[in-house]
Amino acid sequence: MLDSEGLSRFCAADHRVTAYIREAQDSDFRVIVSALTPIEAYDIRIKNDRFRWYLSRLRVEPVTDEIAFDAIELLRAAGLHGHKYAIDAVVAATALRAVAPTVILTSDVDDMTKLCGKRIRVVDL
Repeated sequence: MLDSEGLSRFCAADHRVTAYIREAQDSDFRVIVSALTPIEAYDIRIKNDRFRWYLSRLRVEPVTDEIAFDAIELLRAAGLHGHKYAIDAVVAATALRAVAPTVILTSDVDDMTKLCGKRIRVVDL
């Protein structure tokens, strides 16, 4: 799973992120992003067609009621406020509902670890 930074680096053709994605897909694992992640990662400097091409290589998971309520519970358990951590909580809740094993590529290791605990492998970008 990619968070905003992971998606941004994928769109920038970062070799490390691209290698993770290629390895996962070659091993028949789905690479997912929350439906909120493209919104957070959007950069006006990236052409829309290119951004959409990168997204077409990933599975965009919807934000359902269940994910929203799970995200609220994760925030509550971690003692975090939704105003600052809402998207991270949705990403974490989506990852926790994904088929295991699940890995999140993120630059927010501390936040994701607080939200996911030890149930998800968090990889620092």
